[in-house]
Amino acid sequence: MTSALHLTAPVDTLAMEFTRDFDAPVAALYAAHADPDLVKQWLGPRDLEMEIAEWDFRDHGGYRYTHRNERGAFSFNGTFHTVRTSEFILQTFEFDGAPDMVNLEYLWFDDLGGGRSRLRGRSICPTVEARDALLSSGMEGGMTEGYDTLDELLARD
Repeated sequence: MTSALHLTAPVDTLAMEFTRDFDAPVAALYAAHADPDLVKQWLGPRDLEMEIAEWDFRDHGGYRYTHRNERGAFSFNGTFHTVRTSEFILQTFEFDGAPDMVNLEYLWFDDLGGGRSRLRGRSICPTVEARDALLSSGMEGGMTEGYDTLDELLARD
């Protein structure tokens, strides 16, 4: 039984934290974050088409992608600082529409046993205002929609 996204913004911090459980082994959940062909199938709201210009998934590698829909194009980039298979990703995240607002993102992949896993994340923003702008941008709805799509992708395998 997959759970809902739990997103919080602890008071007096620059952080957003989330957890989400999946009915899939931790290796499959991790692969869906590591493999660009899989990432394209689930990351972001369903009405966005994703084009990946760069995806070098390794320590100190980088990424760049663009989401498109009828409202326009939205590009993002970052660096994968640390990747540990089926365990941990530490990366930066920057939206081209908000230059110099780079987030530091931590993702932990927990094996819950019985073919289930949990994704835990923490995103640290440069300012409280930047964090609050992300939270009010519809980010939570986009994350929920993306993780629901990821559930469907993981169920096919």
